[in-house]
Amino acid sequence: MALNRRKLIKTAAAAGSLAMFPSLGFSVSTPERRQQRVVVIGGGFAGATAAKYLKMWAPNLDVVMVEKNAQFVSCPQSNLVLSGNRTLQQLTSDYQALSSRHDVKTVQATVTAIDSDKQLVRLDDGAEITYDRLIVAPGVDFIYDDLPMFTADIINNKIPHAWKAGPQTQLLYDQLKAMRQGGNVVMTIPAAPFRCPPGPYERACQIALFLKQHNPKAKLIILDANGTIISKRALFSGVWETDYPGLIDYYPSNAVESIDVNNLTVESAFDTIEADVLNVIPPQKAGKVAELAGVINVDKRWCAVDFQTYESTQVKRVHVIGDAVASKLPKSGHIANSQAKVCAAAVIALLTEQPVEAEPLFGNTCYSFVDADKAGHVAAVFRYNKQDGDMAVMPGGGISASATELEGRFADAWAKNIWSDILD
Repeated sequence: MALNRRKLIKTAAAAGSLAMFPSLGFSVSTPERRQQRVVVIGGGFAGATAAKYLKMWAPNLDVVMVEKNAQFVSCPQSNLVLSGNRTLQQLTSDYQALSSRHDVKTVQATVTAIDSDKQLVRLDDGAEITYDRLIVAPGVDFIYDDLPMFTADIINNKIPHAWKAGPQTQLLYDQLKAMRQGGNVVMTIPAAPFRCPPGPYERACQIALFLKQHNPKAKLIILDANGTIISKRALFSGVWETDYPGLIDYYPSNAVESIDVNNLTVESAFDTIEADVLNVIPPQKAGKVAELAGVINVDKRWCAVDFQTYESTQVKRVHVIGDAVASKLPKSGHIANSQAKVCAAAVIALLTEQPVEAEPLFGNTCYSFVDADKAGHVAAVFRYNKQDGDMAVMPGGGISASATELEGRFADAWAKNIWSDILD
């Protein structure tokens, strides 16, 4: 059901609470206690999953999800928009099922403040929501400290990062279509860590595919601040050589030093390059909500958590999931979805004074399309290591030796399944 924010008063209505479910199987009402409330901030791969599974596993729990956007837009597969092989409409869904099917109370709003002492969240219309536990899924924000010439107008209308699927993705595609024949597309890649490690290199494939089909004398120039391709290196380098010869110039260890935003000129560590289309992917950090919650405590960028519960090591009763988490895990949609489930189970256990899972275990699979139909994957299994206090790689997983159409079909099935798991 949609939630009237003005009716969110500072104490939850009296109702049933829940005991912990064995093995995520069932819940038990304890009507002598007031209904407990969990607020989830963020409606992406992490936040929407957490909200849904909290209600699935603890139906009497009051779950409120706050998301500033009206619709969910998937970042996975959004690079295919740049080659014309997906549309944003194909990647967009609403939150209706979370409300109507799972009884998650949804609020479209921007969070302006979080008071962890009073355990309340303030919204941009002045409404306040109290919580017993808070889950924040901040996603990422972008660091333009070294590029002060980048104003909001430049980013949104001239030099998009397109690292959050949406209008900037469409803008970048439109720029590619309008580019002169034989022009230069310049893409910059920040030093890791950043959201979706293979993402820039998949993007390179999709831009090269567009150029191959529509502008074969053009060039894609990649300036990578990293010393090499940081994910699926053999897969991507092989595809670039065999499928896109002469279209891609890749320069590792080539961080951007300055940019002339008027003339689209990039000065890197070794060269000055003029672009017709410029795609700057900036360094990243935990999103604004993490700052409001006071949970950024690693390199002034990321959030340290207890991996058994995803509770912040900085602020009690506040849990952090998704790309904002500091860990050895890749910042992927699959990881965010998995973290959300571990966190949801742990939150229910903590609210009902039950033990949490001692060794959370989950996998990650990330597919990358190298053209319209072929994809390759990287997969891994992770288990919590108490000694290190972090998730550790376990036996299993692997990486594709080459991209195939079969894996492309697997990639489409993965996307449809995880979107359904999050939203339906």
